[in-house]
This record gives sequence, C-alpha cells and structure tokens, in this order.
Amino acid sequence: MTKYLISFPDGAMTFPEADLPDVADAAHAVIQATKDAGVYVFGGGLDFTVKPVRVAEDGTVTNDTYPKTKDLGGGFLVLEVPTRDEAVDWAHRIAVACRCSQELREFMYDPMS
Repeated sequence: MTKYLISFPDGAMTFPEADLPDVADAAHAVIQATKDAGVYVFGGGLDFTVKPVRVAEDGTVTNDTYPKTKDLGGGFLVLEVPTRDEAVDWAHRIAVACRCSQELREFMYDPMS
C-alpha cells in the first residue's frame, strides 16, 4: 500500500473562534475513523512554541531553517491506503472537518520504511 500526506498550511482554517470546539471534534472524529479503518500512520501539527533548528552534516546546529520553509506549519496526517481514490476520499473528509482545502501528496516507495 502507498503512504499519503494530507496537510494544510497554517492560516488555512478560517472560521469563527467560537467554532473551534466543533471543528476539533469533527477533525478528531475523522482521525478516529482512520484508526478504525486501519489506515492511520501518524498525524499532528507542529508546535510553534518550539523554534526549529537546522542540523548540518557535521552536526552543527543553527537557529534557522531553509528559506522556503519559514512558514511551514498547519496540520498533517499520514495514511497508508491501497488507492489514490481512497486517499482523496480521506482528504475530502478532513477538508470538511477542518473547513479548509487539503493538499494531498504521495510518498515515494522506500523498501526500508
């Protein structure tokens, strides 16, 4: 089976703050459905209270990121499903729950993972 990344960037969710509990409940229900279906691999959001660092080949740690990843954020979900159509279906369910479009990407096959 193929692994897929379903994600949305920080700021994509635009709804009244009062709706947050309902959105969270809906998103958690979809996550539970992926677990019940046996397709859940991993999901979550990045913790913005912890600053990212970059680790070089020599082990040097610097307090910066690659320039194009400065705004990396939002939420993500990794699923393993048999078809792209099924991945699209799950992405649709997350889009409804989170009230924003989702980006779907396919992981390359890696025999070691």
